[in-house]
Amino acid sequence: MRHEEFLNKCYEHKHALIFAAGIATAIIGKKALESKTVKNAATKGMATVMSAKRDAEECFQDMKENAEDIVVDAHQEDKKEIYVESKE
Repeated sequence: MRHEEFLNKCYEHKHALIFAAGIATAIIGKKALESKTVKNAATKGMATVMSAKRDAEECFQDMKENAEDIVVDAHQEDKKEIYVESKE
């Protein structure tokens, strides 16, 4: 019976419990965010993201240069065909 009474009292004061839980979460969250472990993990994560971004930019630049070379080669082939046809 005591267990049911306790649950009933908790249910009556659920808004106060939710408020207290929110405060506790904020305090624990602040402490966690200030810890060196979290800062180191965030720093390593940011470094990984920046490295991936740099690699993606380099890959994109290589693809762009290759595409430009293909376009230039295609135009040269077109010009050769035009000159060959005009000589005949």
